[in-house]
Amino acid sequence: MAEAVAELLERAARREARPEELRALRLALQALPPAALRARLTEHHLAAIFALLSVSDREQVSVCVAILERLLQALDPLYVIQNLREELQKGLLHPEDSVKILTISQVGRIVENADAITEILNSPELLRQIINCIGGEKIAVAKEAIKSLSRIAQTQDGLEALFVSSLLSDLKNVMATSDIVRYRVYELIVEISSVSADSLNYCASSGLISELIGELTGDDVLVRATCIEMVTSLAHTPHGRQYLAQQGVIDKISNIIVGAESDPFSGFYLPGFVKFFGNLAVVDSPQQICERYPVFVEKVFEMAESHDPTMIGVAVDTLGILGSTVEGKQVLQKTRSRFQNLLSKIGHQAKNAPTELRLRCLDAISSLLYLPPEQQTDDLLRMTESWFTSLSSQPLELFRSISTQPFPDLHCGALRVFTAIANQPWAQKLMLDSPGFVEYVIDRSVEPDKASKDAKYELVKALVNSKTIAEIFGNQYYLRLRAYLREGPYYVKAVSTTAVEGAE
Repeated sequence: MAEAVAELLERAARREARPEELRALRLALQALPPAALRARLTEHHLAAIFALLSVSDREQVSVCVAILERLLQALDPLYVIQNLREELQKGLLHPEDSVKILTISQVGRIVENADAITEILNSPELLRQIINCIGGEKIAVAKEAIKSLSRIAQTQDGLEALFVSSLLSDLKNVMATSDIVRYRVYELIVEISSVSADSLNYCASSGLISELIGELTGDDVLVRATCIEMVTSLAHTPHGRQYLAQQGVIDKISNIIVGAESDPFSGFYLPGFVKFFGNLAVVDSPQQICERYPVFVEKVFEMAESHDPTMIGVAVDTLGILGSTVEGKQVLQKTRSRFQNLLSKIGHQAKNAPTELRLRCLDAISSLLYLPPEQQTDDLLRMTESWFTSLSSQPLELFRSISTQPFPDLHCGALRVFTAIANQPWAQKLMLDSPGFVEYVIDRSVEPDKASKDAKYELVKALVNSKTIAEIFGNQYYLRLRAYLREGPYYVKAVSTTAVEGAE
């Protein structure tokens, strides 16, 4: 096989390979290990196959791309950049997107290599072409370019190259291509800024973050909706949140929510703005965020109480995020009867809304009701029990009825609600007192698919690992649950058959 590959490579290098021989080379390369490939490859072979890309025959280009993918993966990234720099530059300008993706993926390998990345930084023309690829029509090409540039910017030299040289002008020029490309550059800037405070300073000095914030707080409602997602990503890091607070951005977002009352187009951006505060509350302190920006909590409640399914969905998601921590739960508990009434509505939606909203309600309920064992104080247990009973007049039966429906997503969503409360004594007593419930938990035959079997197994695991389960469920049920756990999620009981003489 190795000899055949060597011969085919030589024929390709002499431009004598026919189309069928190139296809044979592509297949033969798959069977050869990288070490054997490296032993037979020369720069001469690679340059020749790159040269075969400069034809209008799309099939030949496709075959050569597959050949090069295999050959280049066998080579050290430092070798690739030192010996094939010119070919890479041509590849980035190639009219076929498959060639651009091949080339940029090689750049991705190079920038992951500590020795090879320096070679890229000393190739401003190559960097310029990668920046221009952000403006490409094919999103896959742009994504690879963003990934490579983001990786380059993880070094001090990379930050200098991108933001303290003429490349910054190239970045700004490519932004002018279209709205979509401009957002791609913002995405890159946010990705780089999220790495460290130092990276953020470089991006801020470039003026590009100010442009993003200017668009976020501008008058175009559709632009606002796009920009808030990027600003939310920036807020995931402590240095990002600090920057946004210092620039007054968080206050501006709060003020826009206040002004949304009189804006007939607020439906376009309001969900994103509310999600921003929901994420902020989780990564920061829920209590501090809710106390400092009371408009956020008020708006979430208003949206949840509305009749607009889109707004209800966002509100439910946000409540689930907010209530995922004990501090967030306590913030919601302070609203007393208003939140209890809201839970009743969420329970109603979980039963009657369109499927997607029902799933979001089930996930939020799971998040709201879960209490880690170490945080199960009497007060918090009373709180989750009162929340559960607020969901419906017969909440356990509500979720049990959802879990028996022939829709895997809803079935698993209901099982996750049971899993969320499974380690809480009040819930265990409810389960035991509900006729047939424990038998339903132990019954494997009601789980039709892998996802359902996995979800049921998680419920059994949560019950078995609880300190109070043996006492509340009693020894018989406890041992059966332990046996279920030991046997695993996919256990099938063997059925023995007896052959009877003369039977058909």
